[in-house]
Amino acid sequence: MKSVILPSYNRNIIRSMLGLKIEELDIPIPGDSDVIIKVHAAPVNPSDIAFLQGTYNVVKSLPAVPGFEGSGVVIDAGKNAINFIGRKVSCFVQDDRSGTWSDTIIANIEDIIPLKDEMDMDQAACFTVNPFTAYGMFEIALQYESKAIIQNAAGSQVASFLRKMALENGIEVIDIVRKQVSANKLVNEGAKHVLIETDVDFVEQLGNLSIKLGATVAYDAVGGSLSGLMFNALSTDSELVVYGGLSGKPIAEVDIMDLIFNNKIISGFNLMDWKAEIGQEEFVRISEELQDGFISGKYHTNIRGFSSLDDIVKGLRSYISDMSLGKLLIKP
Repeated sequence: MKSVILPSYNRNIIRSMLGLKIEELDIPIPGDSDVIIKVHAAPVNPSDIAFLQGTYNVVKSLPAVPGFEGSGVVIDAGKNAINFIGRKVSCFVQDDRSGTWSDTIIANIEDIIPLKDEMDMDQAACFTVNPFTAYGMFEIALQYESKAIIQNAAGSQVASFLRKMALENGIEVIDIVRKQVSANKLVNEGAKHVLIETDVDFVEQLGNLSIKLGATVAYDAVGGSLSGLMFNALSTDSELVVYGGLSGKPIAEVDIMDLIFNNKIISGFNLMDWKAEIGQEEFVRISEELQDGFISGKYHTNIRGFSSLDDIVKGLRSYISDMSLGKLLIKP
């Protein structure tokens, strides 16, 4: 099988990318509960960039094959998984044995999601993380019976799913972006309340809008001082949900009195913990619901372009130039 190989981690992302190699490897022999998947496509996510730098929470033994998500067809399986042969699947793999930036991968049956025949395989390549992250986090807003939510990194795919789920449930959304061009894009897509964090009166705008709309839940993918500003803007009896740290900075600017006296909390969301908490039966139900949303066109992951394995460095350079433009799909 042909695979991208990462020989060493490097915090300098350009040097890390330039060190990538393409190698021919032996196809693994599946264990009893393993499947072998012929890869259709695998996305490049921010987590993959962090992995190349050695700064992600998953660290593999080197040399390693990068890539956590993908879609494909099961072509071989162990004795406990033979019923999956021929099935279309999405997968999420993190162990040392495999990575999705390859034309063939091995995965445990617990790491795959069987797909409906109508599910688009490009969309399926990006299915296992962002849609479920948005779904799990949005349940928090429903529990609070929120009238409004706040989210930063509003141009991201998770934010897009959250916006659609909020619209379906009559919940207002306050979107926060860094650039005017990003704000214009969201407004053109129908977003109603878009704030630019670099505006001089951003804090005042955020506070006033949050009070007006009654925001009780905020979703933070950035960290740093913006986390605290969002937390402070929330009303009493509210929650800041942290699911990313794009700034690379610790949370700051939190009003301690709010924590003590106003029943406001800060929590973290981890997809794997949520999946374990809800159980397999509920996860399958949610998977089918989300797949129906993609099949109907209600949900959609923005895909900016495609790259072959051989052109991986060129593709990655394009991707990191502006990750807000959408997913880059690697097609072996």
